[in-house]
This record gives sequence, structure tokens and C-alpha cells, in this order.
Amino acid sequence: MADVQGVSGERLKQYIERIERLEEEKAGIADDVKDVYAEAKSAGFDAKIMKMIVRLRKMASEKRREEEDLLDVYKSAIGLE
Repeated sequence: MADVQGVSGERLKQYIERIERLEEEKAGIADDVKDVYAEAKSAGFDAKIMKMIVRLRKMASEKRREEEDLLDVYKSAIGLE
């Protein structure tokens, strides 16, 4: 590979190939996650609620409390509770 205008073709190709491999791994992991949700669903669990819990567990506790408080305010404002 040649260098073109200061860009190393070989180095660029290596980065692109690494990204492609990681994208393939990511797709495989995404399939595995879908399989786990399907397994949980077949055991009687609600996958949508499980996804919400996973999202909440990723949050810092303060951020989660802020979102829950704001959700309560919004629900009250529209008479949902």
C-alpha cells in the first residue's frame, strides 16, 4: 500500500480491518442478547420490562432518581396518577 498525501494506506487498512472484526463480534453479541431475552420471555418474563431494568441499572443512582422524579411530575401534570 502506498502513502497518499501523508496517509499511510497500510495503517488505515489495519484500522478498518480491526473495526470490521469488532463489528462482526458486536453483531454476534447482539444476537446472543436477543437469544437471552427470548429465553427469558419463554420462561414468562416480560422482555420489554427487562430492557427497561437493564437501562436503569446502567444509570448512576442520582440520575435514575432525577428521571423517576421528572416522570412522576409529568404524569401528575397530565393527570395520569
